[in-house]
Amino acid sequence: MQRAVNMVARLGLRLQALPSALGRPLCCTQDVLRRTPLYDFHLANGGKMVAFAGWSLPVQYQDSHVDSHLHTRRHCSLFDVSHMLQTKIFGCDRVRLMESLVVGDIAELRPNQGILSLFTNEAGGILDDLIVTNTSEGHLYVVSNAGCWDKDLALMQDKVRELQNMGSDVALEVVDNALLALQGPTAAQVLQAGVAEDLRKLPFMTSAVMEVFGVSGCRVTRCGYTGEDGVEISVPAAGAVCLATALLDNPEVKLAGLAARDSLRLEAGLCLYGNDIDEHTTPVEGSLRKRRRAAMDFPGAAVIVPQLKGEVQRKRVGLLCEGAPMRAHSPILSTEGTVIGTVTSGCPSPCLKKNVAMGYVPCEYSRPGTPLLVEVRRKQQMAVVSKMPFVSTNYYTL
Repeated sequence: MQRAVNMVARLGLRLQALPSALGRPLCCTQDVLRRTPLYDFHLANGGKMVAFAGWSLPVQYQDSHVDSHLHTRRHCSLFDVSHMLQTKIFGCDRVRLMESLVVGDIAELRPNQGILSLFTNEAGGILDDLIVTNTSEGHLYVVSNAGCWDKDLALMQDKVRELQNMGSDVALEVVDNALLALQGPTAAQVLQAGVAEDLRKLPFMTSAVMEVFGVSGCRVTRCGYTGEDGVEISVPAAGAVCLATALLDNPEVKLAGLAARDSLRLEAGLCLYGNDIDEHTTPVEGSLRKRRRAAMDFPGAAVIVPQLKGEVQRKRVGLLCEGAPMRAHSPILSTEGTVIGTVTSGCPSPCLKKNVAMGYVPCEYSRPGTPLLVEVRRKQQMAVVSKMPFVSTNYYTL
């Protein structure tokens, strides 16, 4: 178990729950960690469980982290992401509520179309990243991070009460479904065998409710956190084990855990909240459409919109290096030895056989190909700014 915990630490995963207990076996803390509907399923399949964001989750299974990572890139893997907060927003004023909290253009979403957006504060900082889907069933379906569960839920509930007190028609419901992510180039082929709908008509960031391998009431969304084609399936908790078992019956599918999830998202240039973005980061690279920029009716607009129109002080960049792996909090230096930034995430890339990282540097150092230094274990080593994603993404778009 300690080996599993150490692996997560080496990968730079943000273990937000019970940090003082991470050096002890999970049996000592299990009474205070939440469990997904697949907890016993993970144990039965050899999952090595660790504490993450207040939940007990598998960091890996019997395969090594690198094997799981490469299997996802070449075939497909099944991840349990039931720790994510799932909510539904109802009422005629549901779009008004959501647009008062996020930077994205929710009103322009087509039925069953989703968007990656951001909760922001009045200072322009990012409170969390989330996916909002405008469902054809007459509600918004929202998925946000487990580490921000309490904060996000309080934010939305407070806004619901505020609008209700003003006479608005809006309501919120927490969804207690499990959430499974099937990710990899053969994911759609595997899933197609268990659904009646034609998945070729379900492009990236769209969703539909369907029966999946005999489990009814599943919402299938074409998205994921690996850079590969794949889906996230919101499934009634009682059917989660049945669905996971049916998916694993296909030899293309293997279980994967937090370790592979982290290295896959980093190769794909995707941010981890709390590491690469937080309340001190503004979404200057966020997807702000013209109407929302003009209206400036979201938290932090007075800070964010001027940044979009002008020069920002720093940018998030990718880094490549040949030496020791770069880790979160490693100083980034100019070639003259002046500290100019900090690494936010880093790990060895199983696909590239190089060390990759993200970090923030002043704009003048952000051009791809710029040579820099990174301090690792008190030693300076050469690094170079790289375009992201480090590994090409393979999202399915029509």
